Parts: sequence; structure tokens; C-alpha cells
Amino acid sequence: MAYEMLVGLEVIDDENYQAYRQAMKPILATYGGGFGVDFRVSEVLLPQESPNINRVFTIYFRDEAAKDSFFSDGDYLEVKTRYFETSVASTRILAGYRRE
Repeated sequence: MAYEMLVGLEVIDDENYQAYRQAMKPILATYGGGFGVDFRVSEVLLPQESPNINRVFTIYFRDEAAKDSFFSDGDYLEVKTRYFETSVASTRILAGYRRE
């Protein structure tokens, strides 16, 4: 059974965000992870609060422990600092759940 998250972002630099995705994918794969659906959003009809969201995707891991290990991995944190922090203004975890 895998663990999956639904995430909303406000991406402010598409080019740098793509570099982040490319650099982190091999690290994510070592934790049994990957991406499911991925959408660029042009209009949010029912915003619940700030921040703005213009990207929504699912990311999965082999289990919840793998998710925790991935987000604390030193190599991932270097990639995040280099690319993610300059390309994303805000992050919102919309849901986290186990999937079969």
C-alpha cells in the first residue's frame, strides 16, 4: 500500500521549477516515489485561503515512512534549496492518504 499526497503550489519561476523536478526525481525514486497526475491551473474557482495555487499534483511514496525519509534526505534538501525555494512562492498540502 502506497502513501500519496495531493499538493498545491504557487510556482513563480517555471524554468527553475522544472530544474528542481529533474534534479529531485532520481532521489524520489530511491524512496519508491514518483508523480501521479500533474496540472497547471489557470483559475481557482473556490479558493479557501491564500496562497494562490497554479500547480496541483499527486506525489507518492512506497509508504509514509519513505515520505518522511525523502523530505529529510540531505541530497534532496540541497536540491530544494537550490531550485525549489527560488521557484515556488507557497506550498499547500491539500491531502495525504494511503492508496492501494
